Amino acid sequence: MTAKPLPAHGTYARANGCPGYREPCKCGPCHKELRRVRKLHNVNRQLGRPGLVDAAPAREHLQRLLQQMTWEQIFTASGCDSRNLQLVADGRRTRIRRSTLTQILAVQPAPTARGKYVDATGTRRRIQALRAIGYSAKAIAKAAGSAEARMQLIASGAQPTVRHWLAEKINTVFVELHDTPAPASCSATMTRNHAKAQGWAPPAAWDDIDDPAAVPDWTGYCGSDRGWWMHRRQELPMCARCEQAHAQWHAERADLDPQERNRALFRARAEASQREADLAVDARELFRYGVDTEQAAARLGVTRQHLQQVLQRHPEQQPAAA
Repeated sequence: MTAKPLPAHGTYARANGCPGYREPCKCGPCHKELRRVRKLHNVNRQLGRPGLVDAAPAREHLQRLLQQMTWEQIFTASGCDSRNLQLVADGRRTRIRRSTLTQILAVQPAPTARGKYVDATGTRRRIQALRAIGYSAKAIAKAAGSAEARMQLIASGAQPTVRHWLAEKINTVFVELHDTPAPASCSATMTRNHAKAQGWAPPAAWDDIDDPAAVPDWTGYCGSDRGWWMHRRQELPMCARCEQAHAQWHAERADLDPQERNRALFRARAEASQREADLAVDARELFRYGVDTEQAAARLGVTRQHLQQVLQRHPEQQPAAA
């Protein structure tokens, strides 16, 4: 059994000793630290300050630190015992020394360690989005310097966390490829069909791809009856929000006679199909006056991703040659 190393000179643990295990140290630095700690204890007692304080602030700070740092980094920066910090973070230690609280709160978040495991939500969505526009798992893995099986595992949702360095590499690949669909090939077609069957959203459908609470907006009107018709006419995977909105549309018109309800149904379908064509025409008119895509989307009241999709689905008609 390996003996536990002695505390360093100049620490309270070395100066106070441990009955039955080690004698108190009488050297100058240890004696000075012992007097300092005892004096501080007496002052706090006379001022009515409790020796132990609530550990909730320390626990919350540790949770924030763990989003970017590893335990080893936190142990080194705080100078606290590793087991003590883990008990505080788990909530099993509800009261700690005031000095321990000060040491923990003094630690500032450091840049995320490359080897730290992070949430795979954004990484999974990026791989799925690239596959939705035709890039195979093999192509993504080659660009990211990883294995094809790893890409498939992350895309399926079977791996909830990934290393920070891998998430950065996949993000770099996503930034390079998300605006350019894969070249036409048999493999790209099979990849798109597989992504469509799985209901994976393309890059343009995401406003904040890293937000776990975010949902893809396939049409620019998802969550409305118009979005449901756009899903149908463009043969996009149907999202739950549009299904719910279309069911509500029917429920609100349940008291109409069949003929009147059919007229309303035809009007809704016509409005959904005509809206995109008009939007593309209006956007190109703004482009002629030097307005960029971001500004045009803001003026037309749609997102930039949706406007780009509309322009792709409704290309500009060139006048026929005389």
